[in-house]
Amino acid sequence: MIFPTQYNEVLNRIEQVDPIAYGRSRNFVDGAVTYLSPYISRGVISTKQVLHSVFGRGYNPEKIKKFIQELAWRDYWQQVWIHKGSAIEKDLLHPQPGFDNHQLAISIIRAETGIHAIDTAIETFYETGYLHNHVRMYVAAMACNLGRSHWKAPARWMYHHLLDGDWASNALSWQWVAGSNSRKQYIANQENINRYCHSQQRGTFLDKPYSRLLTDPKPEALGPLADLELTTKLPKTTPPEIDAELPTLIYNYYNLDPRWHVEMKANRVLLLEPEVFSKYPVSESCIRFVLELAKNIPGIQIFTGSFAALRSHLVRSEIRFKEHPLNQFQGTEEPREWMFETTGYFRSFFAFWKRCERESR
Repeated sequence: MIFPTQYNEVLNRIEQVDPIAYGRSRNFVDGAVTYLSPYISRGVISTKQVLHSVFGRGYNPEKIKKFIQELAWRDYWQQVWIHKGSAIEKDLLHPQPGFDNHQLAISIIRAETGIHAIDTAIETFYETGYLHNHVRMYVAAMACNLGRSHWKAPARWMYHHLLDGDWASNALSWQWVAGSNSRKQYIANQENINRYCHSQQRGTFLDKPYSRLLTDPKPEALGPLADLELTTKLPKTTPPEIDAELPTLIYNYYNLDPRWHVEMKANRVLLLEPEVFSKYPVSESCIRFVLELAKNIPGIQIFTGSFAALRSHLVRSEIRFKEHPLNQFQGTEEPREWMFETTGYFRSFFAFWKRCERESR
């Protein structure tokens, strides 16, 4: 899968979404998924924008409920991050059961688990920055619940390579699989993988009943472990040229919206903060993707450095930015575009969804 970076091609991809086919086939690796997640995560488009496009084509909300729900999950995870803050860096609801290490199985890193569908998917993941959501769950279950790794190290590994890396969605989904943000651990056996990945493999360490997956000894293939050394290579930049008489709009890794104040005459700066990327490292492919997406914003300047360093160049310019849990800026904070009016913290997605569903009708 190739992810174009021109804004008109992104808009065209929105128009190609088939929400009915999505609801019917999304769990299969060749299902009618949208491939919009990298653009939503990078703030190029919003969940609301996608929803309005679908409604504009006349789809009945009741007939595309699964599609709307999956969009709502993204907003839900962001709301949890907003209201829980750094608490999502730790086990959110319960201690993760059964873990014995803070590393990741070497076989997963090298795509050598012996589960052919998973290994092929990981190899493709390194090439494209994309991993099907169902496969993400398979990998997380293998790493945490069979390999007994605490969720955070593997979650950082996956986030590092994901073009659609959203720390809230990624970390909290890993916790959901690992049982620290859910009532039980998620597991999948070979039969399940064969069904949704269209494989026919047998005789693997996953080819057994569910009742044995969590009670049998750790599979040998998941025994050798490795520490993860994840870093981000940011571009070297010069100080931006600022017109002090104009406001300055600050973009970042989570906000690359070309529509944001498009009518406004302003300084526009994409701020890449080394401190943020030290805590949440991403691959060179992710940075290249972001820099290409930024080209959709006329007059954008790239600045690598802290907010304080950027601010020293802004003089009297009014500062504006979109709200996000990672932003520690000073200036005028503007709200993001949420899919529904329903916001705030809900302990479960379905409590959140119940409110959203009323609006969708």
